Amino acid sequence: MDTGFVADLILILAMSIVVVLTFMRLRLPPILGFLLTGVIAGPHALGIVSGVEEVEALSELGVVLLLFSIGIEFSIKDLLASGRTVFMGGLVQVGLTTVLVSIFCKALGLGTAEAVFSGVLVSMSSTAIVLKTLDDRYEITTPHGKNTLSILIFQDLLVVALMPLLPIAVHAKTGIEGGIGVLVAKAASLLAFLYVSYRWAVPWLLHQIARTKSRDLFLLSVVLLCIGIAWLTSRLGLSPALGAFLAGLIISESEYSQEALGRVLPLRDIFMSLFFISVGMLLDLGFVADHLPAITGLAVLVVGMKTFTGSLSTLALGFPFRSTVLTGLALAQIGEFSFILSGTGLAMGLIGSGTYQTILAITLATMAATPFLINTSPALADLSVRMPLPRRLLTGLKTSGALARGEARAVDMEGHLVVIGYGLNGRNVSKAAAMAGIPRVVIEMNPDTVRSERKKGEPIVYGDATQEAVLRYVCTEKANVVVITIPDAASARRVTELVRKMNPHAHIIARTRYVKEVEPLLALGADQVIPEEYETSIEIFSRALSEYMVPRDDIERLIADLRSSGYSMLRSLSGEATTMTDLQRTLPDFKVHTLRVHPGCPIASRPLIETQVRKRHKVSILAIRRGERTIVNPGGEDTLEPGDVIVVSGDLDSVLGLIPLLRGDTGKDGEAGTCPVDEKTRHADGA
Repeated sequence: MDTGFVADLILILAMSIVVVLTFMRLRLPPILGFLLTGVIAGPHALGIVSGVEEVEALSELGVVLLLFSIGIEFSIKDLLASGRTVFMGGLVQVGLTTVLVSIFCKALGLGTAEAVFSGVLVSMSSTAIVLKTLDDRYEITTPHGKNTLSILIFQDLLVVALMPLLPIAVHAKTGIEGGIGVLVAKAASLLAFLYVSYRWAVPWLLHQIARTKSRDLFLLSVVLLCIGIAWLTSRLGLSPALGAFLAGLIISESEYSQEALGRVLPLRDIFMSLFFISVGMLLDLGFVADHLPAITGLAVLVVGMKTFTGSLSTLALGFPFRSTVLTGLALAQIGEFSFILSGTGLAMGLIGSGTYQTILAITLATMAATPFLINTSPALADLSVRMPLPRRLLTGLKTSGALARGEARAVDMEGHLVVIGYGLNGRNVSKAAAMAGIPRVVIEMNPDTVRSERKKGEPIVYGDATQEAVLRYVCTEKANVVVITIPDAASARRVTELVRKMNPHAHIIARTRYVKEVEPLLALGADQVIPEEYETSIEIFSRALSEYMVPRDDIERLIADLRSSGYSMLRSLSGEATTMTDLQRTLPDFKVHTLRVHPGCPIASRPLIETQVRKRHKVSILAIRRGERTIVNPGGEDTLEPGDVIVVSGDLDSVLGLIPLLRGDTGKDGEAGTCPVDEKTRHADGA
């Protein structure tokens, strides 16, 4: 065993823990911490790790596992559902970026192949950093979040497609006998093998392994499929990463896909960490120092250009200008897949070492700037919409003609309900208003949603509600109620402020994801703010308290206090609510039990008033369940029948004393026998 490599591995893992922990304390992405670890430990800095080649070999496994997990998570159905945004938006963003970068690189004297390949590398964005940052800000479900995700999906698919195309593009250098024809024939054979595996072989194998209920065997089988198919594709002259993606696709449609993904993710994360560390080791700090002004200028140029192309891609889809700026800023960096492609391109001679080092440095710089760009993007977007731009551009290219011309009314409405946002909450509000016969109009930013819902008869208009012209178009100044359901906190604040200025008398109800937005929205004029995170908690604990017999009026009082105080009671975990502990302290022996009436019970078929259960046994019968029927709060004329299940309350000794009577174990006159209750009976949950 090479103890030197093991020592290097221990060292870089220990360093990565310290660096990544520091980055997380500073709210920076862990990926940047792994990259910095590689830079520090690499041969171009401190040079404390000598086994760079071994680390790179391990990191290649991380790339394979990454593509494998993408294949498992890939859903053709979801892709088709958002296909227009994915393909049209992604094609415009990647295509336009590639063209602009290629022209720029050609002007610098690079060859055509190197210029085009550099353009493709720059067009990629960081899926890991962008989605993590948007998720932390709860913006994945916002219009710009969905658009960003769709374009990132297109980029991921493009990487998968480029993996096998790169060897074809440079087939003369790959050592493939027979050239492209043989390579295509091998690829066709591989697809036939994969189809057989997908339809019959792999499902049968995984079923047999799952029957053993061995987690270790299942994990070994999944990893074998991943690495085995990746090795097979590499032997055929194709990319092993492509093989890993196809292996993931084979498993994705089976019932074992989520189990396989859960088993592979920890391994993937470990090896991907080594991949980013190995990339950091490749960065030549001497090269960066010699070309620092050029690299800095190019990084700024890339951010500006990618903001432009990302914004233009969603603008072409018809989204309002503010949303397109947010999307462009989210896509303004070069991503981790560029590391994978650039390493392959360098090995195949598509780019030179100078170009490789330049792109690597720019990628690190733009990735480091991403969290700051996204966090400041709402303020930058608000500044952008104040520029003297055409109304059509601000409200969206697919805005109705009347709104684009600045006409003030969709229809002349008054006293109506305005619903802003047609997600799940907005849809439910509109549906309830329709059932109640309340006149309403909906504002939605997704043009596809507007088109489909309008065909169904929904009174919905397309537009960005942060624009005053859009609000006037639906007569917001004459509305009685305005419901704001958009998930973007910054947009919700802007809309609330505009609506209150336009209509001082409207009742504004705003929805937000978290409590910290309650006070700002109330200060801007909202009458009610509903934070989802605590409303869900309220619903859960109100039902739980009901099960513990807390009076309903106490529960309603507690809910009212919570809402009127801005949920401060939940935030401080304080209050005067009746809790389960208080109830047990006050009524320590009070219990509710479910008991069964057995054949031979002497009080069966007799009116309850004659049995005098409450008087004789100090037990109250709360309900009787008889088959599908339930008698709640039974009266004196109701009877007990064999087979009934009764819900009773009383102290524990009284309830236990009733059990022998219901079983028919009685003495004279139908009284419960005097035989002692044994320990088994005392612990019985019912009769």
